[in-house]
Amino acid sequence: MISDYWRLARAPRYSLTFALPLLVAYEVLAFSLSGEEVAGVRNGADVLLKSLFLALGGRSGLIVFGALLVGGGAWIVWKDYRRSRSLDPRVFGLMAAESVVYALAFGMVTGGLTGLLLPGLATVAADLRFGSVATWSLPTQLMISLGAGIYEELLFRVMLVSALAWLARNGFGWSNRASGVFAVVAGALIFSAFHYIGPYGDRLELGSFTFRAVAGLLFSGLYLLRGFGVTAWTHALYDVLLAL
Repeated sequence: MISDYWRLARAPRYSLTFALPLLVAYEVLAFSLSGEEVAGVRNGADVLLKSLFLALGGRSGLIVFGALLVGGGAWIVWKDYRRSRSLDPRVFGLMAAESVVYALAFGMVTGGLTGLLLPGLATVAADLRFGSVATWSLPTQLMISLGAGIYEELLFRVMLVSALAWLARNGFGWSNRASGVFAVVAGALIFSAFHYIGPYGDRLELGSFTFRAVAGLLFSGLYLLRGFGVTAWTHALYDVLLAL
């Protein structure tokens, strides 16, 4: 079981199913919060992914987006399950424990690497919750944190890194290794820059930008090694710890 766990946790039937409660929790929180505080306030990656569907079809476009997201994920899970015909609940428990361990260590590791790159300017993880975010209620901060886990990983790891690697291979003619390095590094820089855009963006500072770029590199590495589910929950739990 333990020897197979590292392989099983990456399989779609475990990885995507494990991420589903994160998506549900975020959407329920986002829907239930009301009032001026959350007028237009959602996770930025969520807004970006849904903007095209919203522009084309309004509320109906959002329904189409949700159907494509959940339906596409369910189809991938079903295909994987049909091949294996096995689903061990113990794997989900181990994935949860693994995600908690990574989330607890993530700030320290990222801060340490940032300190090596910028001696004297190491960013404290908790300091990344500044600006308008710090003035929001705890439920709103939790909602945004959960959204970071599901939608930022979907956008920046699954979609962006994959697209950049495809571009480097097919557009630039680079090798798989060079394309992968390019995709991971460029994706991490874009991921960091994303946090400074828009009305709720943070103030651009070298320390926080570097910290987030390092975080992007680590999340990409985690995604490649451990799959989407563990990475999404690690990101979400880490952000939740910052909000508490």
